[in-house]
Amino acid sequence: MNVKQLGKSDLNITPVGFGAWAIGGAGYEWGWGAQDDADSIAAIHEALDAGVNWIDTAAVYGLGRSEEVVARALEGVRQRPYVFTKCGMVWDEQGEISNRLKAESIRRECEASLRRLRVDCIDLYQIHWPKPADDVEEGWAMMAALQKEGKVRWIGASNFDVDQLRQAQAVAPVTSLQPPYSLVRRQVEDEILPFCFHRHIGVIVYSPMASGLLTGAMTRERVAALPADDWRRRNPDYQEPLLSRNLRLVRLLEAIGRPHGRSPAEVSVAWVLRHPAVTAAIVGARRPGQFKGVAGAAEFRLSPREVAEIEAFFRLEARRADAGPPPQVGAASPSEGHAASAR
Repeated sequence: MNVKQLGKSDLNITPVGFGAWAIGGAGYEWGWGAQDDADSIAAIHEALDAGVNWIDTAAVYGLGRSEEVVARALEGVRQRPYVFTKCGMVWDEQGEISNRLKAESIRRECEASLRRLRVDCIDLYQIHWPKPADDVEEGWAMMAALQKEGKVRWIGASNFDVDQLRQAQAVAPVTSLQPPYSLVRRQVEDEILPFCFHRHIGVIVYSPMASGLLTGAMTRERVAALPADDWRRRNPDYQEPLLSRNLRLVRLLEAIGRPHGRSPAEVSVAWVLRHPAVTAAIVGARRPGQFKGVAGAAEFRLSPREVAEIEAFFRLEARRADAGPPPQVGAASPSEGHAASAR
């Protein structure tokens, strides 16, 4: 794969990287259900074989489990990828998660991640969420201190808005931002992406396939069968009225990808990569075989006509939403309904 410079750093990364959120498995608030570590390791190896040169994880994914699995997967790997992780979300003995950006807490988190990842230095260390907001400057100052000490090479932010990026930059340079960005979640287009583009802040987007919804493998039946401990059951994109729209979108992505021999997943990831502010996209996989269906997005380019088709789809869906649901056949009129309730 080709590589692209991440912000002003010396990290030259592939357009897609391996996302290690889902391989954290179950047992915590943002879990994805039961996960086999052997499958996780095989999926990571598949991504590396495809040419990926970076892995993104976080301490909180599986409450440390994801970082440990990444370390196991990289044992004996000659050409090691960059490893990115995050801090700012901590948990207690009962597994209850809270946000913390106090300086000493971040230092403890960094030391713990270094141990779990079995490395001497983290390539990119990111604050996961800017919470509590009052502690952002203190937390960012510690991130800069860890960089000076050589425990981390570069420092980035995740889920920051423009004001919070400015706040951090007043303390120390921000190498990168990790925001959510996909066809069904486009809020960052208005302010955040232009801000990063003009200030040469690298952008690594997460959930470009809407946490699996835009892969083409997710059906209404699969959504209904998601395990109780899969956080996606609480995701509005997996619930009506958005679910029906999103499944219609997948059919369009299938139609666009078919002539090129591309999957809906590749089309959805290629769509986010086309934005000039986006450096790369995180692609998650839980078992071998999954990454192969997405890796081609790194080289795939959508035509202007295909982009226009996608935009037309959303305009039509907006009109559909404004019109409201169609009347049901045999449904009572408002007056009939009122009379029936009176009876």
